[in-house]
Amino acid sequence: MSDSLIQIVCASCSTKNRLAKDKLNNKPVCGKCGKLVLSTKPVVGSDKNFSRFVTDNGLPVVVDFWAEWCGPCKQFAPTFEQVAGEMFAQACFVKLDTEHNQNTAGGYNIRSIPTLMIFHHGKEIARMSGALPKAQFTQWLAQNLPAV
Repeated sequence: MSDSLIQIVCASCSTKNRLAKDKLNNKPVCGKCGKLVLSTKPVVGSDKNFSRFVTDNGLPVVVDFWAEWCGPCKQFAPTFEQVAGEMFAQACFVKLDTEHNQNTAGGYNIRSIPTLMIFHHGKEIARMSGALPKAQFTQWLAQNLPAV
């Protein structure tokens, strides 16, 4: 794959798409389903699609491990969604409900929620537990997101 191309997993159908890096902000559409490849809202992760998003994406993947009953998770959700909309061309944002996706959550030893993780090329590169205010969340991302 050329240095000017990047592989992105479609937020809607999980199909791999090759896109020009300099065109990510132009809202490219998926070659299979015709929907936007990069979502401005977090992707709903599951035991079924999580591995594909984490390992097959050329962009870093930011994951919010959460649960419906968790108060801090609910408080942090609007922040995560807002930042996902602002940074959709720099990272793929995924929310994974730990109650409904226990295999994936257990595989990453999620012990407290919310837990935030950043993956790049299938490898965990950063982890943080706890809900963060937007300024701290974006600072954490700036410190830990690799350049693409």
